[in-house]
Amino acid sequence: MLTAGQLDRIEIVLVKPRNPLNIGAAARAMANFGFSHLSVVAPYEPHWREAQSAVGAESLLQNAKSAESPAEATEDCTLVIGTGTLVHRKAEQPVVALPDLGGRVASELDRGGRVALVFGSEKRGLTRDDFACCHLLAVIPTHPQQPSMNLGQAVAVCLYELAARAGAPVLLGPENPDQHPATSGELDRLAGVIDDVMLACRYSPDEMREANRHDLRLLLRRLALNETDARRALGVFRRILHKLKH
Repeated sequence: MLTAGQLDRIEIVLVKPRNPLNIGAAARAMANFGFSHLSVVAPYEPHWREAQSAVGAESLLQNAKSAESPAEATEDCTLVIGTGTLVHRKAEQPVVALPDLGGRVASELDRGGRVALVFGSEKRGLTRDDFACCHLLAVIPTHPQQPSMNLGQAVAVCLYELAARAGAPVLLGPENPDQHPATSGELDRLAGVIDDVMLACRYSPDEMREANRHDLRLLLRRLALNETDARRALGVFRRILHKLKH
């Protein structure tokens, strides 16, 4: 099982959930496996904190964070994992099978990182823009004729895998213990400045800016920058932007 210190560095994020009962069921599943940090992004119903399905997890639901976007909810995380299936989606980030999820999360926690596990709405799941915040896609293996899973059940399945398999970390190669991985928020700030540089130097037509911004956010996450590298790159691009504007 995960230790209390590890559990404290894992955030469960629900993006635009529509049914308060599903939010309550997700909170109950979190409590079952010892997780306590929940963020809810732009919920459809305003009274979600009162969900009666959060049996034994009422305080967890009351203490949940509210966010306007997935980027805001995950800004202090160093590994952001989106969830879904590949039935109607072509993955743009590395895919991790659900049985390997616990080991991948444990490896990130072992190097001092913070992890977010992100779930989409009951109607559409995570959108392409939502996935732009994610380093990985965790695939829940469902039958092709019924790929959509109830939100509370999806949370329970994923958290069971974390709790059951996190004791077998996946080694990612040598790490410098003095360097911490860049957070999602730091990567987004870097992406914002690079986007401004691309605009200032007329890198591409205006109609391509959204697509370029999306691809850039994915690229920065694939690079696996540490916080020193991200800060250095941010300084370089800010200097370039200054020169371009003056």
